[in-house]
Amino acid sequence: MRGRGRTTWWWRIRRPADAAVRVAAVAAVVCAAAVLPGGTAAGIQDGTYDFAPDARPVTGAASTTGAARLEPGRTYRSSLPRNGKLYYRLDLAATTTAYVPVTAVPPAHATVTSTDGIRVSVQDAHGGSCPYASARFGAALSPRPLTAVAQRETDGTLCQGKGTYYVLVERLDSGGTADSGAAQPWDLEIAPVTEPPLAKAGPTTAPGTRDSASPEPLAGEPRRRPGGAGFATARPLGQGVWRTDLTPGQTVFYKVPVDWGREPQAVAELGAVAQGHGYVGGALNLSLYNPVRGLVDDASPGYTGTQKSAALAPPPPVEYANRYAVLGGQRAVRFAGDYYLVVHLSERMTQTFGTGPFAVTLRVRIAGQAHGGPAYAGRPVPDDVFTVTEQDRAAAVIGSGGSGGSGAGGGSAMVALAVGGIGTGTALLLVLGVWTVAGRRAQTRVSAQKPTA
Repeated sequence: MRGRGRTTWWWRIRRPADAAVRVAAVAAVVCAAAVLPGGTAAGIQDGTYDFAPDARPVTGAASTTGAARLEPGRTYRSSLPRNGKLYYRLDLAATTTAYVPVTAVPPAHATVTSTDGIRVSVQDAHGGSCPYASARFGAALSPRPLTAVAQRETDGTLCQGKGTYYVLVERLDSGGTADSGAAQPWDLEIAPVTEPPLAKAGPTTAPGTRDSASPEPLAGEPRRRPGGAGFATARPLGQGVWRTDLTPGQTVFYKVPVDWGREPQAVAELGAVAQGHGYVGGALNLSLYNPVRGLVDDASPGYTGTQKSAALAPPPPVEYANRYAVLGGQRAVRFAGDYYLVVHLSERMTQTFGTGPFAVTLRVRIAGQAHGGPAYAGRPVPDDVFTVTEQDRAAAVIGSGGSGGSGAGGGSAMVALAVGGIGTGTALLLVLGVWTVAGRRAQTRVSAQKPTA
């Protein structure tokens, strides 16, 4: 997870003197992008998954007895055997909501079925089950990273109170021979997050109805933007039209900063090809995940060689009260932060249309009006998981060539000022003297880390 200082809307309004610091900070990122153009995350070309570099190895237990403890805010790496069931332990306060995302990574080229996947659940010390989640490969029949999130919420009737809880990770598979890869273990990435209660009770019903009509996709010439190879190396992305090239079996990750009140919308287009004839089911998979890696929506269209689009249903604006909604997609957009777009090209494309690479266009829109979020009675862990900072917005704007969406409309202006009014060499000199000041001021904002309602 990220480790940056917090920035709130009211701080930006009341402290205009910080503008120069923010401009210099953005200039540093601009200059870094200029010095290192076209950089890509390691591993994305061979279809591998980038685990968090600081992930701690942990061994799951066959029973709750001896289950290893997971600490919220840290990332862990484990392994799940075929037909396996593994337990891990969490110690939770009575008022803490916990989210436990688990990403399973099967071996490259493993044979999988549509119903193969994982299931993740949280249980209390008495064996009572909290809500669970599962993820399966579906129609694509292509091995790729699968993510499911179990949670313990404090406003239900099950799994309540302070104490020890257990995370159960189960592998769902239909068998297969050893040489198919089905018998091999799947690597796991586990990244638990906790959320404190609100400082003051708010609405306990979901926001009302809204216009759910799909907007027209953004037009324009796509800019090239390779993706990362995991959640930890997801590439920043803002509003705009993007282009990447994928080989069959490859999965790429992007992160889109989304403020309270805003709506992330995305369409992925797989371009037409001249060679090959046939049909590949679920050829292109586009998924949107929230800041705790919970699934918001996904789409997996088939492909016949002509251009095909995978369009996500427009989610409602990001609001705390969405957690009280009935539909899972609305419940998932319950906090601000980095939302993840994950794109996978089916391995089976090779059999019909060749080895590629294949052009994929992403059209990303950040709709809605940003506003302050709820005040928490404490800090989430990690403490920046539900925050969008100036650095986040600057990275997304740079990724979009200055056309990305900004929560307050100031990100693009600051980048324009940094680039138009400060030369690259001058900006670098400024950064040497100002970057440390920016970091120190960011640290002083920790006491104001909760957005006002």
